[in-house]
Amino acid sequence: MKTINDINFEGKKALIRVDFNVPLDENFNVTDATRIEAAKPTIIKILEDGGAVILMSHLGRPKGVEDKYSLKHIVDKVSEIIGVEVKFASDCVGEIAENAASNLKMGEVLLLENLRFYAEETKGDEAFSEKLSKLGDVYVNDAFGTAHRAHASTTIVAKFFPEAKCFGALLAQEIISLKKILEEGEKPVLAVLGGSKVSSKITIIENILDKVDHLIIGGGMSFTFIKAQGGKIGDSICEDDKQDLALDILKQAKEKGVQVHIPVDVIAADAFSNDANTQVCDINNIPDGWEGVDAGPKSRELFDKVVNQCKTILWNGPLGVFEMESFSKGTIALGNSIANATKNGTFSLVGGGDSVAAVKQFGFENKVSYVSTGGGAMLESLEGKTLPGIEAILK
Repeated sequence: MKTINDINFEGKKALIRVDFNVPLDENFNVTDATRIEAAKPTIIKILEDGGAVILMSHLGRPKGVEDKYSLKHIVDKVSEIIGVEVKFASDCVGEIAENAASNLKMGEVLLLENLRFYAEETKGDEAFSEKLSKLGDVYVNDAFGTAHRAHASTTIVAKFFPEAKCFGALLAQEIISLKKILEEGEKPVLAVLGGSKVSSKITIIENILDKVDHLIIGGGMSFTFIKAQGGKIGDSICEDDKQDLALDILKQAKEKGVQVHIPVDVIAADAFSNDANTQVCDINNIPDGWEGVDAGPKSRELFDKVVNQCKTILWNGPLGVFEMESFSKGTIALGNSIANATKNGTFSLVGGGDSVAAVKQFGFENKVSYVSTGGGAMLESLEGKTLPGIEAILK
C-alpha cells in the first residue's frame, strides 16, 4: 500500500482529493471542521517535504454552479487550521485552474472550486478527469468519505498518474483500522450494531459473522429479533418482513460459534418525546401503547461485561434514541464501557453516521482508538466491498 510516506514531495505539486464536504450555517461559517482537521497531516507532510498542495473537494449536492455551495466560503477556515494562507481558484478545471496551479510556488496551498459544479465529476467522466490531472505531478487520495464512489476526482483521475499516486495519511489510517477489525483483529472480536433497521445492516452482519466472536444487536433493530422469537414488543419499531431473516441470522451465528447479545430490558416510553412517561420493561414483555427507546439498566450491565472481555471492537449504531436526553443513557453507558476497554488495551473503531455523532456529542472521540470519517464508505467496506477509490490507487 503506497502512502504519502513513500514519496518525497520536494519540488512536486500534489493534487489531493480531500473531503471538505463540511456543514455551514446561514452565514457560511463552518460548524464542524473535523474533516478539514483530518486532512491536515497529509497537507503538512507535503509542505514540509518542500512540495506544493492543490486541494480538490465537493461541497453539498449543487445543481450546476450555486454560490451557497462555493468552496470560497471555507478558505479562511482551511487557512486557519493548516496555518498557511490558502489561495483559491474560482474553477476546478480549465484556464483559471491551470493558471492558478502553474503559478503556485512550493510551500503554497491552493483550493479549487467545487468539483460538483460539473456534472462530469459524479459521472466519472474521463475527459474531465484528464483536465484535473494536468494540475499536479502526484495524485493523493485522502478522501475516505467518497472512496465508495467511482467519481472523476476519486477514482478515474488516478489512471493519469500510473506511477505517481498514493494514499493520504487519513485514508491509509482508515484502511489500516478496517483491516484490524476485518482481518487482523486480536480475539475476542466484538461488533456492536445498533440503529433502527435490520435491513440496512444485513450485508454487514453476513460479512462479519465469520470474523467476530461476539455480536451485540441493539437499538431499534433488536425488536425485530425479539418479535421473531415470540416476544411482545408493544408499539416498538419493527420490520415485520425481516423476522425470518432475523431468525436466520441467529441460526447462522450459532452455527459459527458467535455469541449474540440482545438487550434483556429496555426503557419504554408512552410517546416518542423527551418528556414522555417512561418505565423499565423486560424486552420480551413491553405493554401495548409503549415503545422501547433505550437499553435498560440490566442490558447496560450485560453489554459492559461483554465489551470488557473483548480485544477488538467495532461500534456501528447507537443503542437508543440518543438525540433525546432522556433516552441517551444506554448509548452513553456503551461509550463508557468501550472507552474503559480501550484504556486497557482494546482496539476500538467507531464508524457510521449516528455512532460518530453520538461519540462526538458525549465526548468519547479521544477515548476510542479510531473514529471513521466515512459513513457510506465505512459501511460498504464492512459489507466486504472493494471501494473504487481505494482500488484505483492499488492498481
